[in-house]
Amino acid sequence: EEDFEIIDKKQLPDAAELRNEEKAKPEEGRWSAPILSLARKASENLALSYGSALKSASLVGLVSKPGSSDSPAKTSTRCHTMEERANLMNMMKLSIKILIQSALSLGRTLDSDFPPLQQFFVVLEHCLKHGLKVKKTFIGQNKSFFGPLELVEKLCPEASDIATSVKNLPELKTAVGRGRAWLYLALMQKKLADYLKVLLDHKHLLSEFYEPDALMMEEEGAVIVGLLVGLNVIDANLCLKGEDLDSQVGVIDFSLYLKETQDIDGKQDGGITAVLDQKHYVEELNRHLSCTVADLQNKIDCLEKTNSKLQEELAAATDRIGSLQEEQQQLKQQNELIRERSEKSVEVTKEDTKVELDTYKQSRQGLDEMYSDVWKQLKEEKKIRLELEKELELQIGMKTEMEIAMKLLEKDTHEKQDTLVALRQQLEEVKAINLQMFHKSQNAECSLQQKTEAISSFEGKTNEMMSSMKQMEERLQQAEKARQAAEERCNKMKQELAGRLDSCRQQMAQLDSKCSTLEKELKSEKEQRQTLQKELHQEKDATALLKTELQQMEGLKKELRKLQDEKQELKKVREEQEQALQEMGLHLSQSKLKMEDIKEVNKALKGHTWLKDDEATHCKQCRKEFSISRRKHHCRNCGDIFCSTCSSNELALPSYPKPVRVCDNCHTLLLQQCSSNSS
Repeated sequence: EEDFEIIDKKQLPDAAELRNEEKAKPEEGRWSAPILSLARKASENLALSYGSALKSASLVGLVSKPGSSDSPAKTSTRCHTMEERANLMNMMKLSIKILIQSALSLGRTLDSDFPPLQQFFVVLEHCLKHGLKVKKTFIGQNKSFFGPLELVEKLCPEASDIATSVKNLPELKTAVGRGRAWLYLALMQKKLADYLKVLLDHKHLLSEFYEPDALMMEEEGAVIVGLLVGLNVIDANLCLKGEDLDSQVGVIDFSLYLKETQDIDGKQDGGITAVLDQKHYVEELNRHLSCTVADLQNKIDCLEKTNSKLQEELAAATDRIGSLQEEQQQLKQQNELIRERSEKSVEVTKEDTKVELDTYKQSRQGLDEMYSDVWKQLKEEKKIRLELEKELELQIGMKTEMEIAMKLLEKDTHEKQDTLVALRQQLEEVKAINLQMFHKSQNAECSLQQKTEAISSFEGKTNEMMSSMKQMEERLQQAEKARQAAEERCNKMKQELAGRLDSCRQQMAQLDSKCSTLEKELKSEKEQRQTLQKELHQEKDATALLKTELQQMEGLKKELRKLQDEKQELKKVREEQEQALQEMGLHLSQSKLKMEDIKEVNKALKGHTWLKDDEATHCKQCRKEFSISRRKHHCRNCGDIFCSTCSSNELALPSYPKPVRVCDNCHTLLLQQCSSNSS
């Protein structure tokens, strides 16, 4: 209502009148034909929309039926508001359609100077202003559409960035400018339709800002939000710093929409297909992004599961170590029992041999053979016991190595987290110090300029004062010379008068008159001398003031030098901080490399399992059976069991500080990885 007239159905001409006018004015028909055809279409569309709006209003109860008791004034206002809503919705459709067509034909990102985009924002502003309530404040009445837009920050947390950036802009001083900036940023984010849909879903909050029959409170608001979804195809890059959004006048330019209808009908199908293709492309992109998000979530879940599995495996390993210790104790007890039994059997055999030496000399050979067999059994049992003790020592060493590796991993992770937190804090402090230094340097430069200007002005004043002092001194010298000459003249005259008193008594009257004149001149000269002395005192005071000002200027120069020295020191501090930042970056890169090593260790621990001794009876590579001479050896990389010939290689692994036993296959694979990493 404020910036453009609402078209009334009665004001539009009929089709017959338009034809008569075309016949009457054949010369003007060349250029006015497209305008008249567009006006014809607009009148038909408005008539249809007006009829449908009247029908819907009569169903709801807005328009008075023949038997209703509403006054004709109320029905006219309701019809007027319905016409306004229909006209605004039609203008919104036209502006969005022309904006999409022009953007697709242009084929690049849109600027703030693009006319269809400017007209779109004007029409959208009129739609948001329709039916706004006037709020009374201490300053006066306030009617702005930025109030309902501020609710989006509370309803949708994603819009908090837009609200903060709009509030932080110093150029915006009115609520209208902030609302326009908010619309610009929402269009650049391609979430304008989403934010307005959130507002329409909470109409109980919008009722505080809009009248009940406003466009945003009716169905037309939902239709406009559906039309705004098509603007997600457009890429816009709008600059808010150089524009004066507070004082812009939102007037609709209808010349953009008065084009030839044939061109519009011909390009309509192509534009709609392009928009649909863009819409499908955007939907596919959203679907792919959702799939990637789901895959990443699944990967995170898998990693959490693997971490829990590793913890369970650690618990199982600790339990296994405890069981192995119990088995070791049992084996020690069995060894002691076997030792006692063997000692007892040896003693028994010795006694038997001593008793039966005399009686059974013939059976001595058999007894020697029995003794040798028992001795062999003892040696075999001793060998078995030594092998068991060595295996127990190996298992205990494996346990200690696992515990040390886990502790080192935990320490590295904690230290890296602490270093990252410290680095972030230091970066923030360095940024704050750089900002302070920049502000201080600017203030120092401004004060330097002011002080240099003051010094130049003071020097000019001192030069002027010195020149005036020289002139006054010259005047004083001239006056003193004149006074001396007058005194000499008086002395001469007195001598002449004393010598010629008798002869010149007749001329006394003339001489008296001359003396009186001379005295008057002397008095005037004395007065001039006094005035000159006063001026001298004043000039001396001025020179003293100038000297004090010069001393102040010297103090200011010293302060300037101090400030320059401080500036140089701050520059040195900044350079040192930059060097410290570079060193911190190097430390960060080294910590990243260590993290990659830890990840490789974790991958190695996850990918391979430690095979038990009971599960392996043959070598995995040569398939030979294990025995007392062919012992079992674990590969520290894959965890499988091999014989000594198939696992004779040694390499340094990330989980072990020293070179450890590795099978032939793992040896070749690790050498290939090292060569690829070095290249």
